[in-house]
Amino acid sequence: MTSISVVVPVFNEEGNVANLHQEIKQMCEANNYNYEIIFVNDGSSDRSEEVCRTLRPLKYIKLRRNFGQTAAMDAGIKAAQYEYIVTMDGDRQNDPADIPMMIQYLEQHDLDVVSGWRKHRKDTVMKKFTSRGANFLRHILIHDGIHDSGCSLKVYRKECFDHINLYGEQHRFIPAILKIKGFSVGEVVVNHRPRTSGTTKYNWKRTIKGFVDMISVWFWNKYSTRPLHLLGGIGFLFLMAGGGCGIWSIVLFCMGRKMSNNIFPPLLTIFFIIIGMLLFVFGLMSEILVKTYYGTHVDSSYSVKEITDYLE
Repeated sequence: MTSISVVVPVFNEEGNVANLHQEIKQMCEANNYNYEIIFVNDGSSDRSEEVCRTLRPLKYIKLRRNFGQTAAMDAGIKAAQYEYIVTMDGDRQNDPADIPMMIQYLEQHDLDVVSGWRKHRKDTVMKKFTSRGANFLRHILIHDGIHDSGCSLKVYRKECFDHINLYGEQHRFIPAILKIKGFSVGEVVVNHRPRTSGTTKYNWKRTIKGFVDMISVWFWNKYSTRPLHLLGGIGFLFLMAGGGCGIWSIVLFCMGRKMSNNIFPPLLTIFFIIIGMLLFVFGLMSEILVKTYYGTHVDSSYSVKEITDYLE
């Protein structure tokens, strides 16, 4: 029997959580799944908590305040116990009816992750434009082979998260992070429904945070175990520029030019050499920090107040 844990971050979705829970429950029972539904209340200020506590069956997780969707998703994933972990949004735009097809695709192709692709999105023009711009940058920087990494509807094998902590806005880049670690990733087209209740939580601040985290994932992919290659390489270029400016200064001196009238080349020489040496030192320090990171526990970026199991 297939066993799945469905993880749903919830933030001010009082009009959606009951219907979404019912849809997930009906889908699981229709497919004879052994299942658990995990709703993570990410500091909601509406009646989301009150509604969630009436739902059965449900594993209810309450965060102490609003830590963001990534933190809520990470808390739910860590609480999941079954072989497949399904993540989805709490706004009902993801369709639970797609989950059996995604699990089947994962098993048939022996994948570790299957990501949903909202090929026909039911969003505003501005949200579509922003998403396409972010996807374009992601394809340039990360190359994760996914059309729509921002789609929260994904199926994972549980072992994908054995040694991963999510933070920032990194829920969008989980397939890229897992691909870096050697997991196999696939994608299928899924249904995307228009929002019928509540308001979108996406704004320009989340777009900027997502871009910054994209740079972080790019750096982690390229230089997480060898930061000296990046910083040391840039430092070497600065040292070469400093050497060139030094030769320029010597040539001017040999030509009898007064250095008081040509102070620019010597200043550039000193500047480039100092910057180059500093970058080398930063690179060496980063190597030490990376070794420390891999050898120690990383503190969680959020705090769970309560985990309650509401059974039938």
